[in-house]
Amino acid sequence: MSSREISIWLDERWYDALSKHLGDETLEEHLENVLDEMCNQLPRQEYERISMLIWQEEQRNKEEAEAGRRFAVFHVTEHGESVYFLAEENLELLHAAVKLRSYLRKPPENSPARFLGMFSRGERISAEQFDTYVKERLDNTGRVTGAFDIDLDNGTFDALNIMDGWQQFRIQDISTAAYYATKKSYASQEHQWKVFLERLDGKQLTTKTEAQFLCGQRELRSEDISFSEDIMQNDHLLEFYMDVVFDADAVFGTQVCTSDNDDFMNIYANYDLERGCVRDTLEVYLIHGDGTEQDRKYRLSEEKQALLLPKMEEYCKRQFGCGLDELRSQYLSEQDGSQQSLQM
Repeated sequence: MSSREISIWLDERWYDALSKHLGDETLEEHLENVLDEMCNQLPRQEYERISMLIWQEEQRNKEEAEAGRRFAVFHVTEHGESVYFLAEENLELLHAAVKLRSYLRKPPENSPARFLGMFSRGERISAEQFDTYVKERLDNTGRVTGAFDIDLDNGTFDALNIMDGWQQFRIQDISTAAYYATKKSYASQEHQWKVFLERLDGKQLTTKTEAQFLCGQRELRSEDISFSEDIMQNDHLLEFYMDVVFDADAVFGTQVCTSDNDDFMNIYANYDLERGCVRDTLEVYLIHGDGTEQDRKYRLSEEKQALLLPKMEEYCKRQFGCGLDELRSQYLSEQDGSQQSLQM
């Protein structure tokens, strides 16, 4: 946008007198208001034409700035809390690994320490925004330089590869590879990457496909949630079978609610007895008419987890005659008893 500076020379005595007369408003602010008023007095057609040109230039500048952004996105599970955030830095796998190693060796001095604190320009985002950026990363637009799913509680590190999808490693292996890659501070970036990848070769645990996480045109609502069948306990999880009495295709982005095929789905919501909270994903099993089956997940934001919790509580009381807290207390008591037996 082209601008022109207007300079006005005024005797300092006039300036002081006018400033005193204006009170709270400075002379510069007053003159800007006078210019705005003069612009408003231009012929309407001329005023609207210039305003539109200025707006279009501002939009182009914003779009160029947005296209030039470089950032990475993270989903981090730490101390039982799931956090999604965006780091306004040009971070790829090696850089993220170095950040993580630095954090594990010396967490930032905040209480309680969080991996998010390692990023001066880190901002929280929603699970839905994270999924959107994951798709953009796979489209390789250049803006999203990395997408990472780090579970510090379970010791796993997932990184999204444009060609191969999600790849999972142990955090210990990632940290060790980062150490050897940056051991020589004078080494070139090319050499660091070579050492880093060689150290990770063969250490991959699993590969996840991008389609594992479902995302539809609308979010899950309170009225969508209802349960049936028995509540099953699987280790430390209580599994609730969800009725598909809503437009699942709109929520999950699937093609099940149609007469064009014989597909159907089973949906499970889980309550974690160890942590005392709703798990942050739904387990969605797509069963196709030809007998094949696909396991998928649907991310639950904190707001969606809050929708599920009272429904789980109510259904739990109907099934067992007690609430989730009582069942959790029983589970933890049993675990403590088992530990004491093992020690004896």
